[in-house]
Amino acid sequence: MEHARGRIVSDAPQYRAVSVSLSYDPVEDPQAVCFSFPSGKEWTFPREVLESGLNAPVRRGDIEIWPCGRVQAVVEFHTRDGVAVVQFDAKTLNRFLRHTYAAATAPHAARAPTTAPSAAAAPPEEASAVTAPAPAAAPATRPEPAPAVAPEVPPTHA
Repeated sequence: MEHARGRIVSDAPQYRAVSVSLSYDPVEDPQAVCFSFPSGKEWTFPREVLESGLNAPVRRGDIEIWPCGRVQAVVEFHTRDGVAVVQFDAKTLNRFLRHTYAAATAPHAARAPTTAPSAAAAPPEEASAVTAPAPAAAPATRPEPAPAVAPEVPPTHA
């Protein structure tokens, strides 16, 4: 488990910081990562979605991830109440991914049930960035995100 600082993106003039716990369990589910918010809301999704989303826009289920410039990444968490948009430093997410690969190759992870080995399960060669193949069909242009709603984070009034 690691902790990351994200910024909730909304139409407010300033970003609001939020602590997000990033976790990975190579024994329980070696293909998934989990983002947990202080409210207790969690999103578990395939690690490959996070990895691919750092390089090109990708959406799977209620998670959408895309790079934002050279040093940021945006993660959208979709609920029936709206969309929470959180911006992270890409290096924080890349570091987390490197740690998940290290944990997956640790001796205790060898006891985990495995599926057929794939290239995505191999540790990245380059220590400074995690690379992945681009998704099959990335949109040519990024549509405007839906209005940000963060139901798990109470609004602050100044």
